[in-house]
Amino acid sequence: MAQDGVPDGRRIHEIDAVRGFALAGILVVNIEFFGDPGLLGSMTGGTGIGGGDHGPVQFVVQALFEFKFYVIFSFLFGYSFTLQMRSAERAGASVRARTLRRCLGLFVIGVLHGLLLWVGDILTLYAALGLVLLAARNIGARAATIAATVLISLMSILVLLLAGLVALVPGPPATGADSALAAETARILAATTGGPLDYLGLHLTQYPRIAIMIWLLQGPMAMALFLLGLAAGKARLFDEPDRWAHLLARVQWIGFGLGVPTGVFYAATSGQGDATELVALALTLATSVFLSAAYVATLLRLIRRSPSVAGVLAPAGRMAASNYVGQSVLLCLVFTGYGLGLMGRIPPLGVMGVAVVVYAVLLALSAWWLRGHRYGPVEYGLRRLTNWR
Repeated sequence: MAQDGVPDGRRIHEIDAVRGFALAGILVVNIEFFGDPGLLGSMTGGTGIGGGDHGPVQFVVQALFEFKFYVIFSFLFGYSFTLQMRSAERAGASVRARTLRRCLGLFVIGVLHGLLLWVGDILTLYAALGLVLLAARNIGARAATIAATVLISLMSILVLLLAGLVALVPGPPATGADSALAAETARILAATTGGPLDYLGLHLTQYPRIAIMIWLLQGPMAMALFLLGLAAGKARLFDEPDRWAHLLARVQWIGFGLGVPTGVFYAATSGQGDATELVALALTLATSVFLSAAYVATLLRLIRRSPSVAGVLAPAGRMAASNYVGQSVLLCLVFTGYGLGLMGRIPPLGVMGVAVVVYAVLLALSAWWLRGHRYGPVEYGLRRLTNWR
């Protein structure tokens, strides 16, 4: 998640800015689970993909944010991997040894993050898939792109096949499903807003199940984006932005044209628990890359017109791992028994207001921290472990 170096020794600030931008989208998705116990209840209770209040705020989040911003994060992980390889080669160090140590550090941080703060942690998945990326590091850019396309296609096809099975062989009626969801939601709310030990105990029971769900649902997509990032890094996509700047408008038209309608379809069917919801999920998985690319293209065009935008976002992107953990700390202080215990007590629009405040705090803290340090605290620890010095 960190950018360790580029061939000429300078940082590529566009990458940092995009990474800082992706943090905002991830925050918007994650904060819903802190604000609405029904979302976690639907996951842990096995009552379907969707959950929660299904109001206009959640509709917008599902349509425009879910499955979009972790895609950007995953792409940048793959891109940064190529920068880390070049950094190791310049230093005469072993790429394999450095990557193994880095993945070990990410895995440990992810487990602690998942158990103590945010049960939906993704760092353990990134650590495991980082080992796969290490094994595939010598693959060519074209082959990596093809492999990524196949992975995304297979994932979407599998979900479509599952939708067909659900349509042909419907399961038994979900008798008592509403009462079971209500009971699970109440249990989560009580544990989350109780004392710190209550929240910790809830995570100890939830984390293994939710981690498996994340690995199965997001793992193939994350690996595909790792490979696309690897291909872009080998092509030095961000090293020479003038080569592709004229294509940004086309990326926007295609990405928004494909991604927004399928995102709206996904949000409209979320929570139905039927074949239509699975079809919408399959289409969203297939088109999320396009919409994510449109978001990035829009940001890059804005940066070219107003470079100060990169100056605001880049510090947060430079210490993305610290901010990823840091946002969980702040959300826990607001919504859980670690702090104010406000889960379920703030309306959805207010929850989004909290997200804006938290993101503004992270931006300010990042800029302040980097005035006196080269790396964020988590990045510093990862760097020490990676370089073994």
